[in-house]
Amino acid sequence: MNCQEVARFLRERDNYLILTHKRPDGDTIGCAAALFELLRGLGKTAWLLPSLDATRLFREYLDGREAPADYVPDTVVSVDVATENLLPPNAEEYRGRIHLAIDHHPSQEFFARDTWVEADKAACGELLYALAEELGGLNAAAATPLYVAVSTDTGCFAYSNVTANTHRVTAALMEAGAPYQRLNKKHFRTKTLARMRLEGLILQNMALYHDGAVVVAPISLEMMARANATEDDTEDIAAFVGQIEGVRHSATIRELRPGECKISLRTAADLLDASAACARLGGGGHKAAAGCTVYGTVEEAERAIVGAIDAQMQA
Repeated sequence: MNCQEVARFLRERDNYLILTHKRPDGDTIGCAAALFELLRGLGKTAWLLPSLDATRLFREYLDGREAPADYVPDTVVSVDVATENLLPPNAEEYRGRIHLAIDHHPSQEFFARDTWVEADKAACGELLYALAEELGGLNAAAATPLYVAVSTDTGCFAYSNVTANTHRVTAALMEAGAPYQRLNKKHFRTKTLARMRLEGLILQNMALYHDGAVVVAPISLEMMARANATEDDTEDIAAFVGQIEGVRHSATIRELRPGECKISLRTAADLLDASAACARLGGGGHKAAAGCTVYGTVEEAERAIVGAIDAQMQA
């Protein structure tokens, strides 16, 4: 589907439930909150599926928008979800029943009955902005979560996925009233003391490969405990070690629980396809940013992602 077809689809239906992916980031939450506001602006009934694991950083965009326990939807829409495997546990009942998926991942698996995907967009939020325009214009309530969606998925506009369209969309969101100074301070210029302690431990435990061009940074449960850190303190932690001079590709390994590690890979896309490397381990994403899950110890996960990087470099 294209933007015009999606707008027509949304006008014709009602009683919406909006799904985000597990361990939700700013793009999926921002898009869900914005779609909620756009649908409510059309006079539709719409709710977000309650998030099981959103961090404190994003709670303000969910409050008052999550579905009551007895809500039964007629139309289910996912945003920024590339595969049903990324759905949270409380969305399991909607597998095979999703009417529309709106996404920007090239690894989109077309699991929904209809799909609107534009893989050249830096953030799914760019699609939601286009949809807002197609539905009659952006309302003020949607501008704030959409700014969060676009800014967080581009690293405050520093990542290689940023395009001229990204900046045009951002300018329109600022003009619509998004409090960008507050949002930038909250999401990019504020860290807890626990987060800063954790960053110190990461620097002590990281390993360099390929003459310093590749860095792999484990974040074990033991490190989290030493820093007195929680999930709230790990938001966008994958970008941290990539700031080291000379590093082109960085992998962060988060030990979620004993025997399960989540890997986030950030690369110089012209030199290493992150999505292809992570696909070797059952994951995917974008050329410059992707992820996967490895079941094993942190050490086993490090060997696995280094092997995948090496293999992809030689491909």
